[in-house]
Amino acid sequence: MERLEQGQIEEKINSLENWNLTDEKWIERKYRFKDYLTGIDFVQKIAKISEEANHHPFISIDYKLVTVKISSWQARGLTDLDFQLAAQYNEIYQLEI
Repeated sequence: MERLEQGQIEEKINSLENWNLTDEKWIERKYRFKDYLTGIDFVQKIAKISEEANHHPFISIDYKLVTVKISSWQARGLTDLDFQLAAQYNEIYQLEI
C-alpha cells in the first residue's frame, strides 16, 4: 500500500462528497440519520465491507450521528484504499436515507 502525496489527496478528497481531511493523515465524515437504528444498520454494513477489505475505520455513534474516520496505518497516511472505502460508504449511505 503506497501512501498518497498531498496533491493526490487533495484531488481525491475534492471528489468525495462531505469528507474532510483531518490531521493531514485521516479522512473523516459525519453521517446523520432519521433514527438511531438506521444509523446502526449503516454501521453494520460498512463494518462488513471494511472487514472484507481488512481495512478498518474508526466509527463513533452519537445517537443519530455516525462519524467515520479512516487512514492506513502501515502506510502512515492515506492510500487509494481509504478513498475507495469512503466512496463505498457514501454509496451505502445514499441507500439508507
